[in-house]
Amino acid sequence: MKRKILIVEDQFVEANDIRLMLEKAGHNVCGIARSVSKALELYKEEKPDLVLLDIFLKGAQTGIDFAKILRTNNTAFIFLSANSNEEILTEAKATEPDGFLVKPFREKDLLVTLEIACYRHDNSLEATLHNENLFVKQLKKIVTAQEGWQETLLQIAKAIQPFIPFDFLGAGFKVNDNPPHNMISFLRTGFDEYQMVGMKEIMIMSNLKMNELVELQNKTIFHNEPMLYDEVAFQKLISTPSMKRLIAQTFEVKSQLALPVLLSNGKYFFLFFFSRRGDAYQTEHLNIFNRLEIPIKKSIEVMLAVDVKAPFEEERKNEKENRMQLNAFSGVIGKSHLLLTVFDHVMQVAPVDTSVLVLGESGTGKERIADAIHQLSPRKQEPLIKVNCAALPSHLIESELFGHERGAFTGALEKRIGKFEQAHKGTIFLDEIGEMPMEMQAKLLRVLQQKEIERIGGRSPIKIDVRIIAATNRNLEKEVAEGRFRLDLYYRLNIFPIVLPSLRERKEDIPLLIEHFIHYFNRKAGKKITGISDKVMNQLIQYDWPGNVRELENMIERSILLAKSNIINEMILPTLHPQENIFDNHIKSIEENERDHIINALKKTKGKIWGEGGAAELLGVPPTTLNSKIKKLGIQRD
Repeated sequence: MKRKILIVEDQFVEANDIRLMLEKAGHNVCGIARSVSKALELYKEEKPDLVLLDIFLKGAQTGIDFAKILRTNNTAFIFLSANSNEEILTEAKATEPDGFLVKPFREKDLLVTLEIACYRHDNSLEATLHNENLFVKQLKKIVTAQEGWQETLLQIAKAIQPFIPFDFLGAGFKVNDNPPHNMISFLRTGFDEYQMVGMKEIMIMSNLKMNELVELQNKTIFHNEPMLYDEVAFQKLISTPSMKRLIAQTFEVKSQLALPVLLSNGKYFFLFFFSRRGDAYQTEHLNIFNRLEIPIKKSIEVMLAVDVKAPFEEERKNEKENRMQLNAFSGVIGKSHLLLTVFDHVMQVAPVDTSVLVLGESGTGKERIADAIHQLSPRKQEPLIKVNCAALPSHLIESELFGHERGAFTGALEKRIGKFEQAHKGTIFLDEIGEMPMEMQAKLLRVLQQKEIERIGGRSPIKIDVRIIAATNRNLEKEVAEGRFRLDLYYRLNIFPIVLPSLRERKEDIPLLIEHFIHYFNRKAGKKITGISDKVMNQLIQYDWPGNVRELENMIERSILLAKSNIINEMILPTLHPQENIFDNHIKSIEENERDHIINALKKTKGKIWGEGGAAELLGVPPTTLNSKIKKLGIQRD
């Protein structure tokens, strides 16, 4: 599909080269801007489909400033940059670009990145609109049920959770000099589990009297506009006594999003979202609120006017839906806020056909999450086919995935239906996708693009309708950088990533996991173990769990078999050093990536820069430009 593209680049020669590449491919370049001010002017006039955006521009504003505007308006954009430090790159990634191009790049690199960026943006936007439309319908259903003020507000809070996550939610009107009875709060205690927290409960938890709470309420700052507080800003906000400070101390929250809803009567209804994560709230959550404010407002006005109980049949229907959601997560044990965030992401992506990439260390439960996504999707009645890419021999993987015809090769004595055909209309789970050979990655990419497969020895392609869920314990960005995983396939799969926390990151779940495994292995081994000693529990909490939940499961099973009483009093833990967390926060700077890219080209050409087959030709840049880059980046030619 041809796109209308705006180029924002302050180097005229580079901008013109990009323009020629794009026009040659049939795209419409609607303008070239050298500054943010000019870019804004062209953006308003031309309304481009996509923007190619340099980070460093002429003038006071950078490409990152313009990117925030583009993200707010849901316009696709790709960053261009020659070099940058880690701080700038982190700031750039926070704007959620649809692609990244490191200078110098070839025409092929530009066009492939452009195609992937448009695909990612279109699919992401489609999924967002789909989920928000479902949310609006859900709000209408909630208020129509007429379940009463508190229950209706709780149901609205549950509906909002996938869009604006929270561990604690306060909602109500601002009240001065009176007990704030109208403020209702909810504490999240598990997936789809919430505890209503009123003034009585807060008095008990804080050991304060009502008049002291009223005083704190009067000291609390209320803004009539949405406000976002990350960990640093939130600490400043609660530096003086207030209800927000009390909430932070009592429920250990670290960030806040304050959303006032202006009602038709001129009063403000406040929604205060709190999270135990310091970076939980981003500008995107404000954008979501802007899009959903009107249906939320209408729902609040309806529930303020109605306060009656719901019909019995409606209650039964809601209970059935809740049980279905809980059953989907029955194999995933825990209530930590990191795991609950994973559940929220699953609930958000399951109803749509978006590809999902599940990331996490070995033993964190990636297959369980794939099961949950399938069970909560419209495809739940169709097959879920699982493929362990690491376990398939390289010479058989194509036949295993796509099938073969009889006589296609030596030993093919009969026709074989591949995993993709078996998964038609359903879901295929590609576990350990990072282990797939490069040749098969190219063939898998074609399947994703064309939605068809071809059996080995077959004469015609076969159309398939399959949802892809992939998983890996590898750092795919590192694999891409080192040439072991295709960039275009990575971006195709990485439309909706779900990162599973390691067990050492959610140690508060260890007691629940132990209880679950003891109950399970008691039935399996015919034992009656009732628990573990405090000493053993402390050992397990202190251990770093390099093997994660799977390691804990194996250890509990072994300990139950060896236990001499109904209490596990001893457990021998391995002395291995904990494995390095591959999902750390270290990100290579653009300058480092550029340096690696040039070094790889020089290695392939054995140090040759000029002429046919030289590095300059391979990279698609003038030899003089490449030579300058080599000197600037301190690259030594051997």
